This record gives sequence, C-alpha cells and structure tokens, in this order.
Amino acid sequence: MKSFEKLLLENKAWAGEQLENDPEYFIRLAKIQQPEFLWIGCSDSRVPANEITGTQPGEIFVHRNIANMVVHTDLNLLSVLAYAVEHLKVKHVIVCGHYGCGGVKAAMSHHNLGIINKWLRNIKDVFRFHERELLNIQDEELRVNRLVELNVQEQVLNLAKTSIIQKAWKNENRPHLHGWVYGLSNGLLKPVFDMPPGSPLEHIYEYDDL
Repeated sequence: MKSFEKLLLENKAWAGEQLENDPEYFIRLAKIQQPEFLWIGCSDSRVPANEITGTQPGEIFVHRNIANMVVHTDLNLLSVLAYAVEHLKVKHVIVCGHYGCGGVKAAMSHHNLGIINKWLRNIKDVFRFHERELLNIQDEELRVNRLVELNVQEQVLNLAKTSIIQKAWKNENRPHLHGWVYGLSNGLLKPVFDMPPGSPLEHIYEYDDL
C-alpha cells in the first residue's frame, strides 16, 4: 500500500469512529466555527496544535509557517490574523515555537539555503537584536533554545505592532497575546512572553487614528 493511500484509509477509520461516538459530530461541526484562540505555530510536523493543547476541531484557528514568524509583509499571515480578530473575534492569539527548531538552527548558520534565506533573514534579525546575550551562552543547544524563546517574544511584539491588533485593543479590549514554547522532549508548553490588551509599545509603532 502506498503511503498516501494509508492516509485515506486512516481518515475513513477516524470519521467512522467519530460517528460511532457521536452521530451528530460532523453535522454540528459543519454549522459554525467559533474558536476562542488563534494559534501561530511552526510548520514542524511534531507540533500539532490540536493534539498538544487537547482541543477539538473548531476550537482553535491555526496558521503555521517555518519558525512561527509574524512578518509584516506576509499577506497570508496578515489575512489569517485579520479574519481571526475581526470576524471570528478570537480572545487570544498564541505564538508557539518549539525547542530545537530547525528554522532557528538554520538561521544561526552561514549556509546558503536558496529562497529559504529570505525567510530566515527575519530570524537572523532577532539574533542581531539579542546578540550580546546569545553570544554569552557557550552551549550551542542552549543558545538555540534561547533564540527560540527570544524569537517567540519578537513575533508577539510584531503582532502588537499591527493595526489589526491595535484596533481590536482600542475598540474591544482584546485579544490577549501569548508567547509559548513547546518542549519536544517532554510535551509541555512553557509561557515565555505575554501582552494583555493595551500593553505599551514603542511610540513609533502606535497608530493614533484607529
């Protein structure tokens, strides 16, 4: 059996199990989507948002990219953010990285990775912002993991810099922004940064006419 055929069979088994446990499951799921959370996570296949948070389909809105980045020119991310905040009215936005992130490791190297270079440049900028602290960490694994944490922090700040978030903060006192890191070795989520609605920003990033 080909690998993709196995996926289709597993899907049929899963759907059958859901119906057996709850005959109204898919009817109810198809009617409405009212998630309380937007999850911005890494594309790494070992970090599935629903599974590690114990949430069901419909409970968490998910966007994933390499190294869980919030890039101000990424129209995909910004479209997801606008839809989640303005239409789904999410109460929380979570940026979740993970220790041992391959994207973060690659950004710390000097290898030419072609088109990926352009994406990793954003992480290299995070390294530059925190270079003194990071270079004082002698152990390479610890340095990578600290950059993972700092990268999550910077991406949460990038969220707060958007007019999408600032407008929702001003008019509706939401969403709460969270920065978490997932441990592949223990399965636990670690909060590393937090921005409640209305948190202060450097003035240059603030919009006055929202």
